[in-house]
Amino acid sequence: MSGWGYLALALIFEVVGAVSLKASAGFTRFWPTVGVVVGYGLTFYLVALSLRDLPLSLAYAVWAGGGTALVALAGWLFYREALTGMAVLGVALVVIGIALIRGFGGGEG
Repeated sequence: MSGWGYLALALIFEVVGAVSLKASAGFTRFWPTVGVVVGYGLTFYLVALSLRDLPLSLAYAVWAGGGTALVALAGWLFYREALTGMAVLGVALVVIGIALIRGFGGGEG
């Protein structure tokens, strides 16, 4: 699998971990707590694997920014959390930042 594939899977598991974190109710519910440990454990493992092929600055920007955007969307979908115009603008700026890092080299060399 390519670095991008590992990073995509890491993003999925990051969302699983974050959604489970909210559902765990402060680690008082067993299965959501398992979801946190497994989700974040796989996330870090998969990001580490992605770094075999991708530059650190690019991989971290995509992971952190993409994770932020996806978790905001998951919060809106699963927990009815507000997704205001300013929140959407913030997520858009994160995506633009990732595109700029990718477009202008992002540590590749």
